[in-house]
Amino acid sequence: MSELPIPDFFDKHKVGEIYRVPYEERARQAADWTRQHGLEAASVSPQLAGGASTVKTWLLLVDVQNTFCLPGFELYVGGRSGRGAVDDNVRLCEFIYRNLGNITHISATMDTHRAHQIFHAVFFIDKNGNHPAPYTDIHLQELRDGVWQFNPALAAEFDIAPEYGQQMVLHYAEELQRSGKYALTIWPYHAMIGGIGHALVSAVEEAIFFHSMARQTQAEFEIKGEQPFTENYSVVGPEVLTGPMGETLGARNPKFIQALQDADRVFIAGQAKSHCVEWTVSDLLEDIQMTDPELAKKVYLLEDCTSPVVVPGVVDHTDAADAAFGRFAQAGMKIVKSTDILK
Repeated sequence: MSELPIPDFFDKHKVGEIYRVPYEERARQAADWTRQHGLEAASVSPQLAGGASTVKTWLLLVDVQNTFCLPGFELYVGGRSGRGAVDDNVRLCEFIYRNLGNITHISATMDTHRAHQIFHAVFFIDKNGNHPAPYTDIHLQELRDGVWQFNPALAAEFDIAPEYGQQMVLHYAEELQRSGKYALTIWPYHAMIGGIGHALVSAVEEAIFFHSMARQTQAEFEIKGEQPFTENYSVVGPEVLTGPMGETLGARNPKFIQALQDADRVFIAGQAKSHCVEWTVSDLLEDIQMTDPELAKKVYLLEDCTSPVVVPGVVDHTDAADAAFGRFAQAGMKIVKSTDILK
């Protein structure tokens, strides 16, 4: 289907703000939009030229939440420009509205945390009882040397001995080092369940709702990141699966490789390019290579709808994120822009 105009209610200047989505009004407008533009239910998607097969276009949005996307929130992804996630989401909303008749399904992952988790400061103390500052990297050798240790005050909450808590974090750091991933990073408290930072960006949520009503298809929301003893950058699975005694810390989710097999193409966008997007795509690629390497050709990465983590004067993950996208392209995935025409 050809591209559609962007609805008049969309205001790109409000994408960096929080507002209440007027659901009833948008539902009525979506019904009018459906009639005006001859939209069909997503289950009756456009046919491929010359054939009876239908084009199933899946849009996977990674952590498009206030905590990552709005200036002033805990882990705002500004990129090098400082406006990264805000500008990304303007383009993302416009992509959804323009391609309302082409996108058949939308999934949105939601990073979801509680106070006491391994990447939050309260989980560790030094010899003086101080917690690490946000953005501190905790390395394996520092845990071995006692620079940082598991906070014994949390042991009872997890029904473990303080000594085993220390064994858990040592094992975790060992597994991260063995896998060659980033060191254990202490992040600011963010994406706290029940908090406003956990919510989807209002303008993106509005676009998802409008799509659901206009195409008569239920959007899917995937919660990730609640396990206390492992990070979960990727929606496909946590960073470490088992503890020192073989206990389960988390499990890989097969639904995404299954959805990719069922779809004709998947477009991926979200935050941050250097972390949750990169890890999600990387894990999906692992599943692709184990299942059918040709599936990589179905994946389209919306490069202008994602930005890397940049903390001026502290850390800049831009180059690493670009290198990761280069690897994904070599594997067969396509790097595209939101303004590219969906054929």
